Amino acid sequence: MSEITAKRNVAPLAKQALFLLFRIGSERYALRATEVAEVLPRLPLKPIAQAPAWVAGVFAYRGTVVPVIDLSALTFGQPAEARTSTRLVLVHYRPDESVPGQRLGLILEQATDTLRCNPQEFQPYGLDNRQAPYLGPVREDAQGLVQWVRVNDLLDDAVRTLLFPTPPLDPAQLEARP
Repeated sequence: MSEITAKRNVAPLAKQALFLLFRIGSERYALRATEVAEVLPRLPLKPIAQAPAWVAGVFAYRGTVVPVIDLSALTFGQPAEARTSTRLVLVHYRPDESVPGQRLGLILEQATDTLRCNPQEFQPYGLDNRQAPYLGPVREDAQGLVQWVRVNDLLDDAVRTLLFPTPPLDPAQLEARP
């Protein structure tokens, strides 16, 4: 194979990205793999009192308490089914570039497949759904439509404050303030 032919074969792969596929009911969705930190089995969670129903709880992960949301309950009001393919997916949640990234857990059904494609294959679906800003563009393939879920748009300000409260300043920081 010539060098030019080799470059042509590699170039399309450079534009491609890997996505984790999952389902909510019978509908397919995708998370960009670069947003996924780890895929875990479904674990027991400690519930959070007075949280929205789609906040599934928290669990301890490597010395840090991680909040978990049930994406099925958030999106359609029905909790994810307890299947052997239901996973707890840790994602990098960073809604604001000025704030360091945090871990957020997502309960996802049938999170067992991946898709490699050019992200530009996802197209707007013609609806401005302000109630679900995390639901991004769609891509059609032989199995139907798959919709891109944008991790950083999952939580509104009120829920973000509930799940990721600003840590209190320690006394040394308070004394240093003017």
